[in-house]
Amino acid sequence: MDAMEGWLYLIRSNRFGLQYSRRRYFVLKENSLKSFKNLPIDDDEEPIRSAAIDSCIRVIDNGRESIHRKVVFIFTLYNTANHNDQLKLGADSSEDAARWIHSLQDAAAKENPNPATNFVSCSKRKWLTFRICTPSKRTSSKHSVDWTVFSSMQTEAMKSDVIAPSPWKIFGCQNGLRLFKEAKDWDSRGGHWDDHPAIMAVGVVDGTSEAIFRCLMSLGSSRSEWDFCFYRGSVVEHLDGHTDIIHMQLYSDWLPWGMRRRDLLLRRYWRREDDGTYVILYHSVFHKKCRPQRGYVRACLKSGGYVVSPINQGKQSMVKHMLSIDWKFWKMYLRPSSARSTTIRMLERVAALREMFKSKAGNFSSDYSCGDLMRDIGLPQIVKEDVKAEVEDHEKIVKIQEVKFTEDQSERPPSQSSSLIGLNDADDEFFDVPEPTDYDQLENWSSELIPELHAPNMYQPKLSSTAIFVKRLHDLAVQKKGYMDLQELAREDSIACTYGSTLQCDPSCNLPCSWTTTDPSTFLIRGENYLKDHQKIKAKGTLMQMVGADWLRSDKREDDLAGRPGGVVQEYAALGGPEFFFIVNIQVPGSTTYNLALYYMMKTPLEENPLLHRFVNGDDTFRNSRFKLIPYISKGSWIVKQSVGKKACLVGQALAINYFRGKNYLELGVDVGSSTVARGVVSLVLGYLNNLVIEMAFLIQGNTPDELPEVLLGTCRLNHLDISKSVLVQP
Repeated sequence: MDAMEGWLYLIRSNRFGLQYSRRRYFVLKENSLKSFKNLPIDDDEEPIRSAAIDSCIRVIDNGRESIHRKVVFIFTLYNTANHNDQLKLGADSSEDAARWIHSLQDAAAKENPNPATNFVSCSKRKWLTFRICTPSKRTSSKHSVDWTVFSSMQTEAMKSDVIAPSPWKIFGCQNGLRLFKEAKDWDSRGGHWDDHPAIMAVGVVDGTSEAIFRCLMSLGSSRSEWDFCFYRGSVVEHLDGHTDIIHMQLYSDWLPWGMRRRDLLLRRYWRREDDGTYVILYHSVFHKKCRPQRGYVRACLKSGGYVVSPINQGKQSMVKHMLSIDWKFWKMYLRPSSARSTTIRMLERVAALREMFKSKAGNFSSDYSCGDLMRDIGLPQIVKEDVKAEVEDHEKIVKIQEVKFTEDQSERPPSQSSSLIGLNDADDEFFDVPEPTDYDQLENWSSELIPELHAPNMYQPKLSSTAIFVKRLHDLAVQKKGYMDLQELAREDSIACTYGSTLQCDPSCNLPCSWTTTDPSTFLIRGENYLKDHQKIKAKGTLMQMVGADWLRSDKREDDLAGRPGGVVQEYAALGGPEFFFIVNIQVPGSTTYNLALYYMMKTPLEENPLLHRFVNGDDTFRNSRFKLIPYISKGSWIVKQSVGKKACLVGQALAINYFRGKNYLELGVDVGSSTVARGVVSLVLGYLNNLVIEMAFLIQGNTPDELPEVLLGTCRLNHLDISKSVLVQP
């Protein structure tokens, strides 16, 4: 494995619970991650810190955060056996962060080249090798790696793994852009338009996908170079590294004569795909801190966004811009054709973006700073004064504590800790000099926009009473979620819960809030010669039969549903038959936790399918590296289809999975809340849930010739799920 190296930001929390960063040079070689204060002169130079990366390490993409008023793309390494053992790092760009994430995942997988033979689960080990070592204790170990085992870690082209018709029909070409409308089943002749049609413009831009992404995310003055609709923008609330609420005011000179100015209040979500494609999605929301303003009519963006895909070896990008928008016209004032023309006019921003990149001719990136990515939200003056006072108080407390910290360090033994927590030493906390770049963009940032993001179960520093006071001052700027995306719905009274049958089956696909199976040939899986030709084939059948589903809600996470008495699994267990169950329990956390559990059954012995047998009886590391999901939104809004995608995903590499092994079953508890990206997608899906038809396929990935071709474990089709019809789990 070639070494991966470069400058990263080490993100930590001080004694007051506030985040800060230090710039370090990291080198990842084989399964060793080393940290240097300066660029190492030669390979023999001793690092200031080093960590061993093993198969129990997970990497989480935390998205964008503001550290020292600089945008940093953050990712976290943590030990699945001890979540206190973690390391939070940041990169200057999303591309750099993605490269590090993939390299670290590769290193974690290759540390144990044959995980199926490792029968000691990470969760059962007393302590693991994910530790910070002093240079004198550094070890160098090499492994003989079977490279076919890690074909899953190779970056594949982002092709669809679902066979489905295109939802778009071309209807014209304007300013070098192809224009498409969303096709309807009843619109085969193309002669009918909705009142608020979904329209998409597609064009090619001479720029990298990352440069275009930065440009599209900017709400600063640089946006006026290409966006002729945009007057002013701001971030109303920063929800997490991938999601925020933004307010955009539009000029009126491009609108039809006599039309008042419009503004938009949007929930914005973004992510980066493995092939470098960026997806940015928007839809309108209501927010208590940004109500409709005088002089503006608030338009409603039903769905919209951008998909920026690299082409021509990354030198160019294909940009797709989609809008479905209600301009809030008086129906007697303008005909629907005028609303459609206004939407098309707005889509022509892609042509302006293309021309701007042509004029920059490779010098674009230096003109767009990270400081443009977020803007002052303009909170009331009293809040700004509180934040200012917080900063001043924090500086005073730091000065008072510096002497005490120095004394503490002089009394501390030379080697106090070997875990990652040892990185959070007080020496670096107050006496390292921040880089000049940390303060390059002060005028573009507001301290209100720096809420902390902590992944579930992550280590939180214990705060003193003084620190709690400072933290409370800091939290004045981090208000409780103020946007309204999904209305509270009246729920039916709870009914008796028989696990495995709370969601009704409807093979006709006509009843709302029901399930059935999907035709396996809808999905593409690895063929017999995939390792040579990388070709996928239509699935021909499933290994298991879907026999039930649960749609539950609770005030806590509900685990091990199959092991509960009275359910379908335990009924079969009592009979002592040969049936074996495979349960996928998708858990959506929040103030109310929702569980979607899918039950699959097989009657043949596990031994007849060696790969499934290894999966059921293997350790969590092997399971996480093989369990795969293929999602597909067959009916629903474009924004949801785009957010979910149609590409197979190794679930255990992206989300935390808790495995429960019983006498006649294996249950997978998939924690959606363990990933910022997944939380954003699911939050979006929940808002449109009643109008969606969701199809999924599950399988165990084949990585070696004897494991190919792949076989689907099972499929499902969920018709118009309704939150109000979820069944309450009684305590």
